[in-house]
Amino acid sequence: MIKKISFVILVIAFFIVPALIESSREYAPGLAVLAGIIFSVCFGNPYINYTSKITSKLLGATIVGMGCGMNLSAVIRAGGNGFLYTLIGIILGIGLGYLLGKLLKVSKNSAYLVSVGTSICGGSAIAAAAPALKAQAHDVAIASVTVFTLNAVALWIFPIIGRALDFNQVEFGYFAALGIHDTSSVVGATMAFGEEALEVGTTVKLARALWIVPVTIFLSVFVADRSEDDSRKIKINIPWFIPWFIIAAAVVTYLPKLIPAAAEEIAYSGAFLKNISKYLMITTLFMIGANLSREKIKELGIKPILLGIILWLILGTLWCTAIHFNWINCVK
Repeated sequence: MIKKISFVILVIAFFIVPALIESSREYAPGLAVLAGIIFSVCFGNPYINYTSKITSKLLGATIVGMGCGMNLSAVIRAGGNGFLYTLIGIILGIGLGYLLGKLLKVSKNSAYLVSVGTSICGGSAIAAAAPALKAQAHDVAIASVTVFTLNAVALWIFPIIGRALDFNQVEFGYFAALGIHDTSSVVGATMAFGEEALEVGTTVKLARALWIVPVTIFLSVFVADRSEDDSRKIKINIPWFIPWFIIAAAVVTYLPKLIPAAAEEIAYSGAFLKNISKYLMITTLFMIGANLSREKIKELGIKPILLGIILWLILGTLWCTAIHFNWINCVK
């Protein structure tokens, strides 16, 4: 009972404290995911069956909510500008992942899942690619935990790197969106850096996530083992929150033009939903961290996580260098 009460108190605290104390917002996202991991590893997650099911839904809901405070024109501009950079990152990520997997003697499916998770959007990409590759549950689990672990690290070190290199808000938004695997960690890192970084990072990251579709088709047609009837079945899973994020941004962008008398109320409502979603995201990060159990940590083999680390360091260094020397046109 004490464990359950403590867990609930932490869930509530990670929502209320950042909402009330502005100075805590810079550290809250990283602290939330770390606190979740520590709680789960030390005491066990008393609500693991519940949090494992609800976190993906909460993540999607918070992203849609943040769309309520964004201008659709800026969303399209930033997403379109990141198209080429995302394509380069995916080609490099999957290509290098394949070669490193061969070198480290990681199983084909594990290597591709880690590569896809690193190159596109973490857990969502792994979940979408697994059926296409006909991957086993063990491969999915190893890839997921590897990518998640690196996401947790990124939440802490990316803002430090961004400030050390004197990145502005837009530059850091691109850096996080291109260099961090999972959407939740991109949101968490950019939230700690600043409001403008959050908007840019979220937008570019969601545009990056759309590459799940062509990459899943590629894996299904050219990589997956053939079934006994020599057919290749294509199953595509697109994160549901992407179209709803765009719809939310469209509503708050164009509805005031259609109803000028209500423009102020619409803007206020959009900003309110965006703020609530930001604090709900911090709570979600705590629950995501709490989903990493001791059993999942034991499943990690050294080779897949080594593959994930090397691949992440190469791609992260590439994006950091490109942004630092202005090789990337970072626009909002």
